[in-house]
Amino acid sequence: MAEVTTPLTSFDAVTGFLAANAVHYGLSFLQAVLILLVGFWVAKRLSRFVHKTLSRSPHFDATLKPLIASVVLWSVRIITIIAVLAQFGVQTASIIAVLGAAGLAIGLALQGTLQNIAAGTMLLVLRPFRNGDYVTAGSTVAGTVEEIGLFTTTLTNADGIYVCVPNNQIWGQPITNYSRNATRRMEITVGIALDDDLDAAMSALRQHVSDDQRVLDTPAPEIMVKQVSDSAVIVNVRVWSLLGNYWGLYWDLQRSVKETVEGVGCSLPYPTRTVMQVPTQTIPDAAQPRH
Repeated sequence: MAEVTTPLTSFDAVTGFLAANAVHYGLSFLQAVLILLVGFWVAKRLSRFVHKTLSRSPHFDATLKPLIASVVLWSVRIITIIAVLAQFGVQTASIIAVLGAAGLAIGLALQGTLQNIAAGTMLLVLRPFRNGDYVTAGSTVAGTVEEIGLFTTTLTNADGIYVCVPNNQIWGQPITNYSRNATRRMEITVGIALDDDLDAAMSALRQHVSDDQRVLDTPAPEIMVKQVSDSAVIVNVRVWSLLGNYWGLYWDLQRSVKETVEGVGCSLPYPTRTVMQVPTQTIPDAAQPRH
């Protein structure tokens, strides 16, 4: 007896195709999920390892540590995502083309953000300041630098308040770094009465700052007359000190210059005003007008 074959319907063909490829696509999906989980785990662990390794090096700049760790993290994540897409048959050339088009669109939409990235790159390359430096930028930004990122720079101001500033606002302003140089000059003024011995006061001030070990010999201290006003002679005291001794020496000199001047018999004048009463003239009766 001859066999009778029944032609396959479209539904049977679809069912057969799905049954034949279910295992293949299922395994590809599981591999993609596994690659994604392992890749992100490796990226996080590798980023932490790089940060800890750089932290152990005393000569490595602390400013670059978070940036390098972040670059490692996102580089591994991007490679992982490309590997996941490759599991579903997506060509690498297509991925690069899509990323290029997406990057162009995002760049046009986020021009301000790209400016912050460019400014952050310039700050990291040219190094106008580093972590731990006290800086000012323009009239609004001031504080101790905590971290320089690609988008923002974080600082802590003198009141201990956290400040986060876009990099573009810092790079576009004049930057003053108070912590860059190892030495710093301070200037203190003191008034001497006009009738006091000016030479004795200046000699006493010169001897006083020379005896202080925190005052540097080079450049030499300077004691000079800055101004002669109506009530006093203003003497200017200029000394140099190491950066770590600056504020302690500054506050001590503010008080000690007064005691030094008074120790040689001079006084600190203060503005005075003399009020004189002018006697009123009495108009004689004969000179008074008559009504």
